[in-house]
Amino acid sequence: MASVRMPLLMRLEARDHALFSRWALSDAAAPSSLRRWLVVTHLGGATSAILAVLLPLLLAEGSLHAAAALGAWSLAISHLVVQVMKRAVGRPRPTPTQQGHSLVSIPDRFSFPSGHACAAMSVAFAYGLSLPALALPLTLLAVVVGMSRVRLGVHYPGDVLVGQVIAIGTVLGFWSLA
Repeated sequence: MASVRMPLLMRLEARDHALFSRWALSDAAAPSSLRRWLVVTHLGGATSAILAVLLPLLLAEGSLHAAAALGAWSLAISHLVVQVMKRAVGRPRPTPTQQGHSLVSIPDRFSFPSGHACAAMSVAFAYGLSLPALALPLTLLAVVVGMSRVRLGVHYPGDVLVGQVIAIGTVLGFWSLA
């Protein structure tokens, strides 16, 4: 009965913390596992996401060029939305007492929403809509990039989910204008 009285946001926050505690790698994680998650997480970083849209914009034609243009616009606008939300909400990242320490460098002090998860999904979903044969593998890769942020201790699962929703919404918004 007490949980019914607890405000919804408090229950969501508690659930997010519980999932984080279960999913984040510990300090005792195998070095090979840590290396794999680091490789995956860098696929959602700024350099990878920008290159994934910039190179085809400059070098490709036809549907690949159109997909890159959709990805570029979606990446730019969704990144702006994420940065505004991060500063408006101000949710701190997971603390060292929750996990020991983060296993990757932390880009800024705010956790909500995840920029890496948003960037990876923006590019993946844009390419997936434009090139349907790539939709499933790219979307799955973007989901794994988001999961890497939790595994490495720098985001809660809810941060990742909201980042991905922002990306999908942004891509669909630009897609509908085409």
